[in-house]
Amino acid sequence: MVLSRANFYALGAIALWVSLAALGVSLQHVPPFLLTGIALLVGSLLALPLSGWNWRVLRVPWRTLALGIYGLFGYHFLLFMALRTAPPVQANLVNYLWPLGMVVMAPLFLPGTQVTLKHLMAAVVGFAGAALAILGGQNISDLDTMPSWGYLWALAAALVWSSYSLLTQRVAAFSTAALGVLGLVSGLLALACHLLLEPATTLSASDWLYLIAMGLGPLGTAFYLWDAALKLGDARHIGLLSFITPLGSTLTLLWLRGEMPSTSVLGAAVLIVGAAWVGTRPD
Repeated sequence: MVLSRANFYALGAIALWVSLAALGVSLQHVPPFLLTGIALLVGSLLALPLSGWNWRVLRVPWRTLALGIYGLFGYHFLLFMALRTAPPVQANLVNYLWPLGMVVMAPLFLPGTQVTLKHLMAAVVGFAGAALAILGGQNISDLDTMPSWGYLWALAAALVWSSYSLLTQRVAAFSTAALGVLGLVSGLLALACHLLLEPATTLSASDWLYLIAMGLGPLGTAFYLWDAALKLGDARHIGLLSFITPLGSTLTLLWLRGEMPSTSVLGAAVLIVGAAWVGTRPD
């Protein structure tokens, strides 16, 4: 695997997204839009030191702002709708089509980019590993296979995040620090959804600590690292590396529970790491 600076940034974002599972367990009683809104607002504050406290660096055109709302707010809105209307395991699995989407849709959004058979095979193997990590030792017969509109929400979420990640390279160049503005607006929209769709909730001191950690980490720093990676690297390679996320989340939850990884999880690790290694090798 070629670990360029872009890949290191991508792996940093992925590591933070892996921690989202652990933080989510501690905040599972907090309504999702409230959680997302507060965390995005906390994450947006990181833009100030990143910009060198220069407000002009944070200016973005309306087209870029619209893209940020589409990605940061749209993705979370669709994902939460999916988790509410479909079995969460299957919905999460459909959601993790987004790394595959980044690989196969790259030529549609990035002129001059080609997807080779190597990339396609690595993407399919990576998704198989992600499916194995998410499903774990469950029997297919135990899963809810009834059709649900929630699967369409999850598929839409996957398409939004993969297309957003690719389209950030098509808009006018903007500073990575300007993501704070996109997060700020998206966070306010999430809080508006909370007021309209969710019950009022009282947060404890520990809730606020976890929310701040989430905002500084997976819903803050991770987005800045992700943007820097996409600006510097190959979107196809970064998409393949992203299959590590569900595997890392599964391993983190097992560690928190004091459980050992099952054979299926170890098999998922082999598939995902192998796919990333093959897919990111020089052509």
